[in-house]
Amino acid sequence: MAKSKNVRQIITLESTANTGFRYSTSKNKRNHPNRVEWKKYDPVARKHVVFKETK
Repeated sequence: MAKSKNVRQIITLESTANTGFRYSTSKNKRNHPNRVEWKKYDPVARKHVVFKETK
């Protein structure tokens, strides 16, 4: 039996507020081939900011 390739990829999201805070999550490579930007809570800045995908 052939193994299927994993479609989901582990990514790191870094805060744009220059606090250095990062989230680790996964995304589907087929649905989102480009880098993602999500608005999430930054506990260092204590507010919601945009997090961008880093390599």
